[in-house]
Amino acid sequence: MNEQNPSHGPAPVTRRSFLQRTSLATAGSVAAVSFPSLLHAQAKTPIRAVVIGLGGRGSGAGDNFNEAVKNLGVDGKIVAGADLFPEAARSATEKFGVPEDKCFSGFDAYRKVIELPEVNYVIIATPPGFRPAFVRACVEANKNVFMEKPVASDPAGCRLNYETYEMAKQKNLKIAAGTQRRHEASYIETIKRIKEGAIGDIVTLRAYWVNSGPIWHRGDHGDTDLERQIRNWYHYIWLSGDHICEQHVHNLDVCNWIMGTHPVKCWGQGARQQLDGKSGEIWDNFAIEFQYPNGVHLFSYCGQIKRSWSSVSEGVEGTKGVADPSRSIRPTGGQAWRFREKSRNPYVQEHMDLINAILNDTELNEAKNVTDSTLTAIMGREAGYSGGEVEWDALLNAKFTYCPDLVYQDPSKMQWGPFRTLKPPMPSLHDILADPPMVPTV
Repeated sequence: MNEQNPSHGPAPVTRRSFLQRTSLATAGSVAAVSFPSLLHAQAKTPIRAVVIGLGGRGSGAGDNFNEAVKNLGVDGKIVAGADLFPEAARSATEKFGVPEDKCFSGFDAYRKVIELPEVNYVIIATPPGFRPAFVRACVEANKNVFMEKPVASDPAGCRLNYETYEMAKQKNLKIAAGTQRRHEASYIETIKRIKEGAIGDIVTLRAYWVNSGPIWHRGDHGDTDLERQIRNWYHYIWLSGDHICEQHVHNLDVCNWIMGTHPVKCWGQGARQQLDGKSGEIWDNFAIEFQYPNGVHLFSYCGQIKRSWSSVSEGVEGTKGVADPSRSIRPTGGQAWRFREKSRNPYVQEHMDLINAILNDTELNEAKNVTDSTLTAIMGREAGYSGGEVEWDALLNAKFTYCPDLVYQDPSKMQWGPFRTLKPPMPSLHDILADPPMVPTV
């Protein structure tokens, strides 16, 4: 994954991510300890990190971790790397100075780095379909986790994440997610003001991840179907969750943060419009309407097709004004406010917050928030695929899965064998929520 920090205006941008209450105070307190007078204990506690998934986002997350360590002045370094492919695994030596004997490849590579006794910080930047099992393995091994978003590609993965969240709470392990807006000072302050009533009661929300497209495509490379899919993972549902999950989850997460909960149902549409003739199965545009428990509606648009207009942003309308949650508030008949302070790179800030939580033993577990937002995106995706209304509870308990069984049972046992995935036309809504016609197998 190669994601960069997107703009929040009309300009084209490149790629870069059950809760009933979201505590903004908690988010603020997490950010507050990110500019610390370091405790003496911090200098004595080494942070030993590994990176699982050494593509563009894994390399970027490793760089962000190193910058966070430098900013905090703590003893921290990356000591091992893991990737399915040998050439990517070996890149950890050049990128992070990892010894060659600590660069692991293959389906079991993630277990080898997690089992290193000195490791207490695991960065997971694999394709999303693998993340639920990898995060679970980390928590079972008593490791703190930074995981990129989204954190699943189907309801089964989300259910596993919710279980892992509870396990991490019991073990007092820290988990941060790649929803970096929750660590960005401008978002934190603006949403704090929205929650305090700066624009009155919320009436509607809008969310956009509309790029100028077309969707990035790596082409078909590899000796087997499985290898070709993983190398081009963005274009397969079981691996990426479709672009509504892989990218638009950022915007949906902001809306859930503002509302303090997740939507209860949605409906909408989408299409595979400009991807005909290319391998893969994902769609390239969705338009989904979500409804929250209090009746507030979120209008969500994401697409990567050629167009003259694009935006990556969120908007909120209230009874007393409007807000751009990334930076500004315009109350009706009042004085506009805009965040003007200098803020740290949120991709670095999220690692600083996680490191501080580990060293100071403060609370930080974002697994539930990010899983809520991931399932929100999945709910929108299934509404688009099926053409029907999809309810949260029905989806959460749905039997279908896009991932092979081994992905959740033990991905270390996967092999480069025959492989198949769901292909359009998609199953009906009845099939999605009841008994799916096909489950991918390895």
